[in-house]
Amino acid sequence: MSDGKMSQYVLFEKYDATAVITLNRPEILNAWTESMRDEIIGHLDDLKANPDIRTVIVTGCGEGFCAGQDLAETASMSPDDHAAAEAWIDGFDRLYRAIRDLDQITIAAVNGIAAGSGFQFALLADLRVGDSKVRMGQPEVLSGIPSITGIWAMWSILGRSKTSQFALTGELVNADEAQRLGLLNYVADDGAVLDYAKELAARLSMLPPGAVRLTKNRLRGIEEDTLRDAIVEAKRVHREAYGTGEPQREMARFLAGRTR
Repeated sequence: MSDGKMSQYVLFEKYDATAVITLNRPEILNAWTESMRDEIIGHLDDLKANPDIRTVIVTGCGEGFCAGQDLAETASMSPDDHAAAEAWIDGFDRLYRAIRDLDQITIAAVNGIAAGSGFQFALLADLRVGDSKVRMGQPEVLSGIPSITGIWAMWSILGRSKTSQFALTGELVNADEAQRLGLLNYVADDGAVLDYAKELAARLSMLPPGAVRLTKNRLRGIEEDTLRDAIVEAKRVHREAYGTGEPQREMARFLAGRTR
């Protein structure tokens, strides 16, 4: 039994004790805008107070989970507008905390590309399911964007060596390598990622909610100080980076190539 509602770019459904949030911009691999992230935050905040929901799945339509920031939204950011750069980081802080702060178990059903902030968002889910078409990574440096919250999101999974590789090369890895590194917990048959995630969610929904909540509280607590530091540093670094105009130039170059 499902109970759903939808907007243009973010779909929301409930299946018994599981909620599913789906990004719906397949034509650009579900790259997201501020308004999309705000809508996701609203759904996650509503779920936090819903004791009938025990598991939450996030996924994407089409060939991508989420390609990260829609560069068309940020390429024109003024080098002198430090407040805008900080507000941008604050928005991601709210998004990341919204999924981290859920007491329910969260599952990212990763289909296709998960890159940049979309990759980070997937890493913040408790568990990740993908298939052989998955490509995951942190290519922000290729667009002139320093990877600060990305370093934080990757560090506890990858360690210094691989975090440096992902942050400085912009390389994407396939599903086999992603599972070997711990970026994916499970690999499903091609085309069956969401079904696999729903079956997993149905099983996990039977767990005692008190034990799940207390376990997640401890997991969050371990990383709270480092997240707070990452957000402070992200604001400082992005003020400096956007103040030079380099990210804007690189994003404009990328967008020009995409429209040819």
